[in-house]
Amino acid sequence: MQLIFLLEQVLNGLLVGAYYLLIALGLSLIFSLGGIVNLAHGGFYAIGAYLAVALAPRIGFAGAFVASPILVGLLGVAVERLVFRRFYRADPILSLLLTFGLAMVIEQSLRILFGAAPLPFSIPAELRGQVLLGDFIYPRYRLMILVVALAAVAATWFLVYRTSFGRVVRAGVQNPEMVGALGISLQPYMTAVSALGIGLAGLAGVLLAPISGVHPAMGAEILTAAFVVVVIGGLGSFWGVVAAAALVGVVRGITIFVFPPAGEASMYLLMALVLLVRPRGLLGERIQKFE
Repeated sequence: MQLIFLLEQVLNGLLVGAYYLLIALGLSLIFSLGGIVNLAHGGFYAIGAYLAVALAPRIGFAGAFVASPILVGLLGVAVERLVFRRFYRADPILSLLLTFGLAMVIEQSLRILFGAAPLPFSIPAELRGQVLLGDFIYPRYRLMILVVALAAVAATWFLVYRTSFGRVVRAGVQNPEMVGALGISLQPYMTAVSALGIGLAGLAGVLLAPISGVHPAMGAEILTAAFVVVVIGGLGSFWGVVAAAALVGVVRGITIFVFPPAGEASMYLLMALVLLVRPRGLLGERIQKFE
């Protein structure tokens, strides 16, 4: 029974790592190409959850699952064109302060529109129940989250590493001056990357809404953990962030099994240990400033 419970905690840890990953990938992509430290990323996660709550009664959970990330991604396009674009060549501290203010605006706007109290959002009936494998029992909806997160990460990997779009983005991360000298403007690519990264945060909000609850401060609660994953994985490294999310999730799950009070603290201890050994993170690379 202890082995089964440990396996459940490891899967729960991977589940936590999966939605950290969806948010951290967007953070890493936007910072790598544009140099924007997006403290408002958690706010877009919260917007995705609230859109799911608002849309599900009208178009069903499946419709909200598709529409919410798309709408959040379109919001990301607007934010990139109206806000981010003005700060690519500025001191990164300015974008940090700007996005901190944007995060506060998003949170207070959600509070005004929907109220401060948490909103109920239940798991759809078709995804309720449990999967039984011998003595092992695990909720069906949580397994669905893992599958969707893996599919989203695989699709992002294919876009970044197997398409001409991805080749330009990776070249822009490594040497934006060379890309500019070839006559390629990175502006439309930055718009697309912002839409993708912010849309992934919206997807995480939809998936986690029935589990974590929907309230205005939910974005601030998850943002710190997402930054921990980015720091551990290394800025500019796709696979570093993936590995860090899985590692953080597994360490957290095992820590909860061994010593539950230290579950949340384990990720910060892990970050400190990784940075002591490798300050760039697990697979971090040198990145030239976007100019």
